[in-house]
Amino acid sequence: MKITVKDGTEIYYKDWGTGQPIVFHHGWPLSGDDWDAQMMFFLEKGYRVIAHDRRGHGRSSQNSINHNMETYAADVAELTNHLDLKDAIHIGHSTGGGEVIRYAAKYGKGRVSKAVLVSAVTPIMVKSESNPDGVPMEVFDGIRANVATNRVQFFQDFTIPFYGYNREGAKISQGLRDNWWRQGMMGGIKAHYDGIKAFSESDFTEDLKSVDIPVLVLHGDDDQVVPFDVSAAKAIKLLKNGKLIAYPGFPHGMPATEAATINADILAFIQS
Repeated sequence: MKITVKDGTEIYYKDWGTGQPIVFHHGWPLSGDDWDAQMMFFLEKGYRVIAHDRRGHGRSSQNSINHNMETYAADVAELTNHLDLKDAIHIGHSTGGGEVIRYAAKYGKGRVSKAVLVSAVTPIMVKSESNPDGVPMEVFDGIRANVATNRVQFFQDFTIPFYGYNREGAKISQGLRDNWWRQGMMGGIKAHYDGIKAFSESDFTEDLKSVDIPVLVLHGDDDQVVPFDVSAAKAIKLLKNGKLIAYPGFPHGMPATEAATINADILAFIQS
């Protein structure tokens, strides 16, 4: 299914089941398919599960404009208004975690009951004078250069640190790597390029401070993409009503590699 948002972009979404809605927000540069393990689990638990493809990603329009966090959140607001979602739980992975907290802070009043930030980019990733232990801009410039000139191979290689497959004893799933690459290559290169700025430079400090709904923060302490100390360790201090679960040894892509653990902890939070 698709909706057309105000600038003419088509946003693709899946909407299955009935019951309390759970909305899933994927990471860069993927699609709603990255939530397969969660969509099936929560559907079987009696929830209505919804996952969209961010603009320029997956099956949504490959347009060249408005690839920024403000518009990502506004697109979600248009989708949730279209579906008239109330009492919804919003779950975001990585870039999607930023999208969740921006949406909840700006548009979620009366519509969002709880939020979950998984391996999220909140509060801000890039290193600056005000964020001295952040990730240096050179890292993101390197990602940008690779996306612009070498996206096909770069997306293959990126799956290794993403899933922690460079760690001793890791059980490598070629299918998971292939599926990551498939999702990435479905999206538009311009959206992926611009999205790097959106996930690395967006500041979610005020969003985190302003929400008073319960927020669960899940993060692996061996996250090689969004380091724990830069993100979850800081985000939890900014939330009025937050709970943090830190997982020893879990990678950035833990919703796929550690789905059973993540799903059980999210379900317990939703039901609490």
